[in-house]
Amino acid sequence: MFAGHFGLAAGIRAKAPEVPLWALMLGTQLLDVVFVPLFVSGVETIDDQHGVGYGKAIIHADYTHSLLGALILALLAGLLAKKLWGKRASFIMAGVVFSHWILDLVVHRADMPVFPANWGNLPLLGLGAWRFEGLSVTIELLLLVIGFGMYAGSALRRAGAARRKTAIASSIVLGGVLGFALITDVTGLF
Repeated sequence: MFAGHFGLAAGIRAKAPEVPLWALMLGTQLLDVVFVPLFVSGVETIDDQHGVGYGKAIIHADYTHSLLGALILALLAGLLAKKLWGKRASFIMAGVVFSHWILDLVVHRADMPVFPANWGNLPLLGLGAWRFEGLSVTIELLLLVIGFGMYAGSALRRAGAARRKTAIASSIVLGGVLGFALITDVTGLF
């Protein structure tokens, strides 16, 4: 659900102009950003015995994608956002970061622990929409279209006559980036 996270960030930006778009985009992917060095170091892993591509691999992100790990990362991002953009931005950023876990809960198979390293050996969480590619692609596409529509509409409303062309251009660029993210997500290019 790489692209769907970005769509959510674009939609949030429409309602929270005080938080920069780049920060919202980074925030929606923060769990995955932190996952990368843990994956490279072997702390978190990906089991591709079921195949590679869109939603086929089982992700063992036992720290970054645990419920508690996601809450901690959301709290840290919220504290940083408070220093940079104020109190409201802190709640927005914490929510955006945690939204990654919520969206992943919908698409992941049962591979998301409650506590880091599955401490307590509780059942793993995940509703498994990835098992149904059409459903998961539809969810991502809806997030992208709605988020992009909200962003573009907001950008055009906020832009004066002199900045309308810039707002249109930025909306087109964002639409291209979101479209590229969806294509790479579904095809497994990256």
